[in-house]
Amino acid sequence: MAQNKTTETTGSVTDFINAVPNEIKRRDSFEIIEMMRKCTGKEPKMWGPGIVGFGSYHYKYESGHEGDAPLIGFSPRSNAITLYMATNFTSKEELLAKFGKHTLGKGCVYIKKLSDVDKGVLEEMIADSFEYMQDKYLNQARF
Repeated sequence: MAQNKTTETTGSVTDFINAVPNEIKRRDSFEIIEMMRKCTGKEPKMWGPGIVGFGSYHYKYESGHEGDAPLIGFSPRSNAITLYMATNFTSKEELLAKFGKHTLGKGCVYIKKLSDVDKGVLEEMIADSFEYMQDKYLNQARF
C-alpha cells in the first residue's frame, strides 16, 4: 500500500509561511494561524511540505487505507488559500451563505484573500468544524 504524503513533520511553520512569495497571502496566513490557534487551543504543525494543521486524528477507511490527518488546517497555495475543514459540520451551509467570496472543493473551502471574507464567520467555521471533528473522532484524536 502506498505511503501517505501528508504526515505530520517537524518543519517550521514560521519558515514555511515566511517563504510564501505573495505578501498579502503571507500576512493572511499568519492571521489564519492566529485564528485557528485561538479557536482550537492547538499549536500549528506542518503536515507534509505545504499544509499547516491543528490537532490530529487517525482515520481508517473500509478499504483498509488508514493514516493520520489534522483536525483542521490550511495551505497558502499559489492560486488560493485552501481551508481544510469538516465537510458536514452542522452550521456549514448557513455560515458559507454569509462568508463572502469563496469556492468549494470536495473537502475544502478556497479563498483568494482574507479581505474577501467575513473574518468573524471564518472564526465560527473554524470553531464549528474543529468541534465537529473532535466529536467525530473523540476516541481517536490525539490532544
